Amino acid sequence: MTDNPPDRLSANPRSPYYDETLIERGVGVRFNGVEKTNVEEYCVSEGWVRLAVGKTVDRQGNPMTIKYKGVVEPYFRSAG
Repeated sequence: MTDNPPDRLSANPRSPYYDETLIERGVGVRFNGVEKTNVEEYCVSEGWVRLAVGKTVDRQGNPMTIKYKGVVEPYFRSAG
């Protein structure tokens, strides 16, 4: 594994950007300098995150999300 998180990562198993091993390792995200714990997906190169909105879900049971643009800084929470 590398020391840098991927450019794009999703928490949804149906997404092509989902990677179970990275999610198990623990990826944290700072968005505009603030730690976010409700990130469903992010993209560093395009500068956006999708944040879950409360506990609401859509018809398929996926969390409702809002897309925000800004500075995205992913990092690994644990070494290794």
